[in-house]
Amino acid sequence: MKIALCVKQVPDTDDIKWTENNTIQREGVESVINPYDVYATEFALDLKSKVPNSTVTAFTMGPPQAQDMLRKVMSLGCDDAVLISDKKFAGADTYATGRTISAAIKTVLPDFDLIVCGQFATDGDTAQTGPSIANFLDLAQVTYVQDLIEVNEKYLVLSKILEDGIETVKVELPSLICVMPKQFEPKRPLIDGVISASKKEIRVCTMEDIGLEPQMCGLKGSPTYVSRAFRNIANHNAQKFKMNVFDSAKLLKEKIEG
Repeated sequence: MKIALCVKQVPDTDDIKWTENNTIQREGVESVINPYDVYATEFALDLKSKVPNSTVTAFTMGPPQAQDMLRKVMSLGCDDAVLISDKKFAGADTYATGRTISAAIKTVLPDFDLIVCGQFATDGDTAQTGPSIANFLDLAQVTYVQDLIEVNEKYLVLSKILEDGIETVKVELPSLICVMPKQFEPKRPLIDGVISASKKEIRVCTMEDIGLEPQMCGLKGSPTYVSRAFRNIANHNAQKFKMNVFDSAKLLKEKIEG
């Protein structure tokens, strides 16, 4: 099985900076791997261990510094890594990002069986990039994935989280899944993995390498934009009331209606 793992570097939440276009500045900013992608990596590597002769290729779109993150996931057991990097990709929304990553996967790993993404990214929290990739590649997709139940060469059986319970889903391959966090401590790389990852070459793909035009990516290829960006200011001027549930409901109604 050939698995494409999509991971992302996100700015450290204490060090977010904005560009003049109200997009997040990524170059020169301290970054960490997106927490949801840590669990996506674990899912992909667990799947690799269950299916003989499987490989995991990690993809990320970002500045050159994202190579550090790719080496980390390779040190955990990913076989290869691809950095999708070009100044023309800057300022991309989730639509343009989905188009760019899908083009890179088609170029580098055209015979993939499965694409694994984290459900959310903490710098945007839209949960749109994974489904956007699936849309551009015309793939079936399963979101909010919790566990792998069964796998073979033709399909996966998965459990996914719903608002009111858990659903069991069967999806044929090739497909895309978006993974939720689980209650376990993610693996840490061993020294052998770190040494092996340091020796591997990371393939870098530019806009021309994946067959895109300037108007298809970055700000030019983004149909949406951020009109304003600001930090939320917490207001701790809360009021405290002690009363029964009926009086509480009445008071709440009065507050809402003004």
